[in-house]
Amino acid sequence: MVIKGILDPEDARDAVRFGADGIVVSNHGGRQLDGVLSSARALPAIADAVKGDIAILADSGIRNGLDVVRMIALGADTVLLGRAFLYALATAGQAGVANLLNLIEKEMKVAMTLTGAKSINEITQDSLVQGLGKELPAALAPMAKGNAA
Repeated sequence: MVIKGILDPEDARDAVRFGADGIVVSNHGGRQLDGVLSSARALPAIADAVKGDIAILADSGIRNGLDVVRMIALGADTVLLGRAFLYALATAGQAGVANLLNLIEKEMKVAMTLTGAKSINEITQDSLVQGLGKELPAALAPMAKGNAA
């Protein structure tokens, strides 16, 4: 059994306790409740709470290979895409889906190369930029605050 719609670490712990095989960290694409927490924001705390105890799948807002790598870095074991494949299918049929799969693979390889990850298992939160501000060179700090000269 896989439980979808988990956005809180306590709900993830409950899923483990109740014997679920996996959870899907999902806000249902943000279509159900305006302003609900994004999967990407919820994922790190959930992964900290239950990683290794249950399979963690993630969806909502994933559009490309960089998004896939990002969600893996945040703690997902598996990343689910829906809308992108529906658009590809509607636009170009089976060839569109095949093209999208190839594109996602290429984007993932580029992201992994740029972060130094040689395999999926080497993608970690350390691969991500963790905020902008003080750690930037002084000349770039104004741009991080939206005050570009």
